[in-house]
Amino acid sequence: MGRAPLGADEIEQVFRILSKEMPGRVPGAMGPKRQPNPFRSCISCMLSAQSRDANTAAATKALFRLARMPRTMLQLSDQQITHAIKPCGLYNLKARNIRKFCQALLRDFDGVVPETRGQLMQLPGIGRKCADIVMQFAFGVDTIAVDTHVHRVCNRTGIAIGKTAEQTAIALEQTAPAWVFKEGHFWLIQFGKRVCLARSPKCRTCPIRHLCQKRAADLRRGDATDTK
Repeated sequence: MGRAPLGADEIEQVFRILSKEMPGRVPGAMGPKRQPNPFRSCISCMLSAQSRDANTAAATKALFRLARMPRTMLQLSDQQITHAIKPCGLYNLKARNIRKFCQALLRDFDGVVPETRGQLMQLPGIGRKCADIVMQFAFGVDTIAVDTHVHRVCNRTGIAIGKTAEQTAIALEQTAPAWVFKEGHFWLIQFGKRVCLARSPKCRTCPIRHLCQKRAADLRRGDATDTK
């Protein structure tokens, strides 16, 4: 990425602007892929890795028709699980993680999904992003989950710098003002989807273009102008 993070005052300005320009959390928003409980939220989040939303939805629907709790999930054969989740891709790896996750959940937590990031990340298949998503949606903890959109936005703009999404999440936890954590996840994702696109970002109409580290770097190199 090669950029220094923005200063605290600049980061504050960025989030003030995004809070006005981007939609926040919708009242009554449910967990990952609209799952109703922490266990199903975890499974759905695991299935969503490198998968389109529509494919993840198809996979979760098919799997939860067969089983909705860890004990009943473990009663399924490997073939039943892989066949159900095939639409979301990487189904052999995800099926193994689902089985290991259910075994660890029953063995270490009596089948109850834990509420802390550290404990969630002890479970197979649950990384920092999934843990933060489950914490926010299932347990109401204010945290910013870093997916590909948030990772891209933070590093391009200079809000937080990290080579990996997890490194960015750790940096963001240090740089973001406390008031941001309630809805910052939603602002950053929507900004990444609507404005700061992976390809052809809409820099010309970007509401934070005057603060963006990437644009400043491009201007120094002569790759950008005020009208780009």
